[in-house]
Amino acid sequence: MKKKHFVNRLAGITLLATVMVFAACEKDLLTDAPIPDGDAVTEARAVYSNRTVNWNNRAHDSYSYSEAAADFGNLRGTWQESRAFNSNGTCRVTLLKNALSGACGLIVNIDVTDGKSYEMDWQVKFHSAFDWSRGGKLGFGFHIGDGNTGCDPAWDGNGGTLRVMWYQTDAGRVFLQPYVYYRDQPGNCGNSFGKSYPSSGSLSKGTWYNVHLWVQLNNGSNTDGWVEMKVNGTNVLRQQIRWVTNDSKRSVREITFHTFRGGSQTYWQSASDGYIYYDNLYWNRVN
Repeated sequence: MKKKHFVNRLAGITLLATVMVFAACEKDLLTDAPIPDGDAVTEARAVYSNRTVNWNNRAHDSYSYSEAAADFGNLRGTWQESRAFNSNGTCRVTLLKNALSGACGLIVNIDVTDGKSYEMDWQVKFHSAFDWSRGGKLGFGFHIGDGNTGCDPAWDGNGGTLRVMWYQTDAGRVFLQPYVYYRDQPGNCGNSFGKSYPSSGSLSKGTWYNVHLWVQLNNGSNTDGWVEMKVNGTNVLRQQIRWVTNDSKRSVREITFHTFRGGSQTYWQSASDGYIYYDNLYWNRVN
């Protein structure tokens, strides 16, 4: 009787351990897998070192996860299908009113072949009735190593990001600016290096702007990497930089596709929905 009781107890412990291990693995899967509007995805997608996306072949309709994955390749994050739209050969992202960050717009990363140097181009346009509010993150950029964002400074040398913001000052001037996380950044949040486009005056609604970005990783602990941003062919930022100091993190790993209001304070919000349009995206790993 005691032996039977021991066997049953052992079987119960083994079953419990199996359930616990499965639960832990399931949690990791749900955390890491691409998720379109809450549905887990396990299908492997392509990973591109160079790619052109222009949306010309898309019907004027909602921009589904399957379409986005076919365009971009492997995606990480949550594809908010209700906020993405194929609009007459462009990609339109909706920014929801009274919301910030992930609750406002679209935040996904595109897996690319690891590389020490990447370049990209894309076009952006703000709707004619767009409310600038304070500003937010915009369009496509580069995720290096651990891809620091969210005012998590990159001082440990394990990662960085190059993204673009639109920003409105207290005086009402609206411009694009670089937003960079890197090993020697001076503050907790991304550095703009005091650069803006246009250098005076403001952006216009309903106007297309051409954005060019380039990053090159530094060697060792040297400040011999590069960061570059151009708008409409005008140099906004071009300088040497120390991105990382950890060799295992020394590569561009993803393209960021981040479009949302914020900042974290409520004054970054808007009382109305807003629309931002994208076209002619191109990225390329530089040999």
